[in-house]
Amino acid sequence: MTHVVVVGSGIAGITAALHADAAGAAVTLVTKGALQDANTTVAQGGIAAVVFPEDSVKAHIRDTLAAGAGLGAPAAARVLADEGAARIDELIEAGVAFDRTAGGDLARGLEAAHSFPRVLHAGGDATGRAIEEALVARLRASGVRVLEHAFLIDLVTADGRATGVDLMIAGCRGILPADAVVLATGGAGRLYAHTTNPAVATGDGIAAALRAGAEVADLEFVQFHPTVLAGPACFLVSEAVRGEGATIVDAAGRRFLFDAHPDGELAPRDVVARAIARRMREQDGRPVLLDATSVRGADTAAFLAARFPTIDAAVRAHGWDWAHSPIPITPAAHYLMGGVVTDLDGRTSIPGLFAAGECARTGVHGANRLASNSLLEGAVFGARAGAAAASTGWPTVREPAAVVPSGASGASGASGASADIAAPPFSRAALQELMWRGAGVERDAPGLAHATAVLSRWAAAVRNPRTPADFEHENLLTVARAVVAAASVRRTSVGAHFRRDDPACRTPVIRSVATRHAPDSPESGTHVRSSAHVLQEAR
Repeated sequence: MTHVVVVGSGIAGITAALHADAAGAAVTLVTKGALQDANTTVAQGGIAAVVFPEDSVKAHIRDTLAAGAGLGAPAAARVLADEGAARIDELIEAGVAFDRTAGGDLARGLEAAHSFPRVLHAGGDATGRAIEEALVARLRASGVRVLEHAFLIDLVTADGRATGVDLMIAGCRGILPADAVVLATGGAGRLYAHTTNPAVATGDGIAAALRAGAEVADLEFVQFHPTVLAGPACFLVSEAVRGEGATIVDAAGRRFLFDAHPDGELAPRDVVARAIARRMREQDGRPVLLDATSVRGADTAAFLAARFPTIDAAVRAHGWDWAHSPIPITPAAHYLMGGVVTDLDGRTSIPGLFAAGECARTGVHGANRLASNSLLEGAVFGARAGAAAASTGWPTVREPAAVVPSGASGASGASGASADIAAPPFSRAALQELMWRGAGVERDAPGLAHATAVLSRWAAAVRNPRTPADFEHENLLTVARAVVAAASVRRTSVGAHFRRDDPACRTPVIRSVATRHAPDSPESGTHVRSSAHVLQEAR
């Protein structure tokens, strides 16, 4: 019997575990917190899928690739859109009570860059929580063994193959052997001073994969959600609010987003986030305002409370009556489009190692994720990775010749960084502020060079991690260096990666530094190197 270990308990991880179990494998799911401590739980807006007769798979593919700014993988987008309806049926069967109309049909919402209102939601704005609770219940009733509060220290490999995981449980370390390992550890939003991600999003799986030598790609593409409550709370205000008619205005009350894109508030997230960041700079740092006061006219208060109960409660808890006054918002790190490179069944460049969800890079999101495709990605590719892990079949790895596009020479793009640069003592807060300033919504060569130098100084220092928090710090540092290296190499702007020093402020469709593809890679182009080279001096 095949033994599969799944690391992570969001929609991708639980779906992978359930599908591996259904395929006859002996499955253990490990998670560093409680089962529901996952990004999935806090997802608000909904899950996009082609389930209405007026919609089409072709339209969903087109929207996904358009949002990806030309760098999305058509094969991955096709799988996402084509298999979405089956995964929605599976979620409904698991007990997810998606919101319905008075007539009993599934309710639908419109979000930015979608050509059709195909976004399903549950509990108004508690879609992620509804999905997570249903999947956890299904997991508990399955044959999957569950280990909570089990921190992933590293992958275990032998003869070039993943053979298990090194875990810390209650302060003790031990090896859990496996025939296949599925990483479903989510993203790395905690790299940044401002993020919508929960505390668990520290890039653990990506860091472990990097240390094991797995290929990663597109780490420069960090999506910043444009509408997050300004202040220490960093509470996300779903894109669905704008889909219902809310507008964004500056300090003078002007709707400025049409200056940046003809779709205004419903433009792709990267466009909206940058426009807000620029207007805030022009306003001496003051936040812009989300105005929902005219949504549904005289019934605004009742509608906001019913359609967005979680957001409504949070906004009011912070002292704002958003039915009558605009609320201050700011961009914040939200989603990582890049990650561990996989094929369409979750296979990475290391035999026996799979990845799914936000920590994986199938190419489906390109340079910018389409709203509400994240939960769908976890369901679709989690199912595929779980089924494939249960079989542990592995195609032959192809080794195409490396290609370096013109203008992309040099691994870091920061060769002029001074080795004597002043660096503050390492801390998570210092790293997060460094990343926010140097590799945030907008980047440039000086900022990336400074970040490279400081991160290198920190990586060279001797530390002795002992606790899960210590290991999280090391993982954040590892992923930060890879993100900055990738952002330094890509000197032109595309999607969520915006270079202030790009003369054209736009980019041709290229990849940065090419290297080996993952087996059966879904696209024929080149992709960013794993950035493992930036780790060598620190190992």
